Formats: sequence, structure tokens, C-alpha cells
Amino acid sequence: MTFKAYLNIMPHPELLDPQGKAVAGSMKHLKLGNISDVRIGKRIELTLSAGSEEEAGSLVQQACEKLLANQIMEHFEYRIERQVEEPAV
Repeated sequence: MTFKAYLNIMPHPELLDPQGKAVAGSMKHLKLGNISDVRIGKRIELTLSAGSEEEAGSLVQQACEKLLANQIMEHFEYRIERQVEEPAV
């Protein structure tokens, strides 16, 4: 089965986010002062093959823990959707 995984990786809330702070500061100069506390992270989409949704989740978890997220500075969350496979014509 084919699955699509949608990952969001964000800095831990207690850590300073220099990119977010710079963007939040720029909002005031663009007359968007009502926007504050900007946090910038990563969105990643993966397409994977697995025997079940649980197996797909395990693969995504391992990918995040081993490569995609720096768990000292970031946390991650994901959702998985099973892809509908088109019948061969």
C-alpha cells in the first residue's frame, strides 16, 4: 500500500526562534503589527510503501527521530493518509 505522510517540525516552544523573531519584527514595518510570536519550522511530505498504516507510522517516526528532526531543539508531529491506487488499464 502507498501512504502519504505530512510532517510538521517546529522548534521547542521554550527555545528562541531567531527566524521567527526577525519575521515578527518585520511585520511591524509592513503595518502588520497585530501579528506577533511568529514561529518558523519545516513541513515535509513523504510518499512511502508499507503493509499497514501502523507500519507507515513506524517508518515516519524512525525517519523523524534518525534524520529529519533535531530532537534537542525541535519537536515533530505527523499524519498519514492512505493513497488510492488507480487500477491498471
